[in-house]
Amino acid sequence: MGYLVELIAKALVDNPDQVHVNEVEGSSTITIELRVAPEDMGKVIGKQGRIAKAIRTVVKAAATKESKKVIVEIL
Repeated sequence: MGYLVELIAKALVDNPDQVHVNEVEGSSTITIELRVAPEDMGKVIGKQGRIAKAIRTVVKAAATKESKKVIVEIL
């Protein structure tokens, strides 16, 4: 799942080398932490959070195969 978030984020930002994804796996949940450069934060979040919501929707759809809950945090 982390690779999917990293791939999407790198396509959106101006500084793809500053995209860092950390995946923390629990018993029933996976938390994916996304860090980008401060100047790229708006591009990842989008107007009214639309892009962030779309990223979460795509990851949630991909996670249904593993039957785990996925949380995407943009830090």
